[in-house]
Formats: sequence, C-alpha cells, structure tokens
Amino acid sequence: MNKVLILFAHPRFEKSKTNRALLKNVGRIEGVTINDLYEQYPDFNIDTDRERELLLNHQIIIWHHPFYMYSAPALLKQWIDLVLEYGWAHGRGGDNLNNKIVFNTITSGGTREVYAANAFNRFTIREFLVPFEQTATLCKMIYLPPFAVQGTHLLTTNALKFHVKMYHTLLDKLVKGNFDVEMFKKVEFLNDWIVKETEGHKP
Repeated sequence: MNKVLILFAHPRFEKSKTNRALLKNVGRIEGVTINDLYEQYPDFNIDTDRERELLLNHQIIIWHHPFYMYSAPALLKQWIDLVLEYGWAHGRGGDNLNNKIVFNTITSGGTREVYAANAFNRFTIREFLVPFEQTATLCKMIYLPPFAVQGTHLLTTNALKFHVKMYHTLLDKLVKGNFDVEMFKKVEFLNDWIVKETEGHKP
C-alpha cells in the first residue's frame, strides 16, 4: 500500500466550491494525508523539518492548488523553495525524494479548450506546469500528468460530482497501487486515464 500526501494550497479555500467538494471525505481514505498549507502556515513561516518528515513518510505527493495566474498560490512556491533544498532534495547528497511520484491537481476557471496554442491562453496546461515538472526531475522524482478540473464556474452539480468521484477513484488506485506509471504517461490528464479505466470495466 502507498501513502499519499496531498499538499493543498488555497488562500481562499472557504470560497472554493470545487476544492471543498474534491477534498470532502478524502481524509477518510486510508493512506491519504491532507496537509493544508495555508491553514498550517498562515504567517508563511514554514516548518521545513515537519514538511520533510511528511515527504519521507509518503510515496506519492500531490501538489493540489488552484491555477492562479498560470501557476500556483504564493505559499506553495515558498514551500518548494524552502523545503526542496539543495543537499536534501537535489544536488550532492540530496537524494531523499528519489523515485517518489508527484503530480499537480489543479482547478481552473478556464475550460480545457482555452488552453491551447491557437486559443485564448496560447499554451497548454502541461506547458504552464513545466516548472513543476522540471522541479520533480531535478529531485529525481517521477512526474505524472496533472489531474485537472477546469471551467469550474460552469460546472453543474452533476458534473462536479463526476469530477469528485474521479479524484477519489484516482486516490484509491494510487493507495492500492492499482496503476501503471507508463500508462499514466500516455495521457494528457490523469482524468483521461480514469475515464478509460472506467469505460474498460463496464459490463
């Protein structure tokens, strides 16, 4: 069984209907730990020893955050800068995160269609997330495609429930080890893999 650490960063969590739904009851999934960074560090004074201990005790790391101005909220960036230090996470002697799995879970107001070369935002979500991918590569981690809930302002109640079910299914499969990393790498979003898995098991 894998232990999954969700590093959640949202400065206005109470106003985020989508993220509240995604995380509701997630803590009840055996093997999943939620680390709410804004709740833990309202003063931005990150306890690096605590954070590193959490990283060491989990095999799969999720950077879960809203897609703010094509990146992540400030506290998550500070977490990366302070916790993933040279000599611990990368560089000489920095091999503590080798082969751990990591990916982004993001929510965005823009739909999937507006993130493309010929669309409004000019680049894909995967291109905007390259700094996270390179950070993972630097730390010798295994970086997976993101899980993304997009067009959040347009989601119906049923659509939101569908995304919540997919996310919880993904977390359950990650904990139980019911996945193939190479198969993950063939999809643009982990959502796509979950949909294919679900369709493949229909009677």
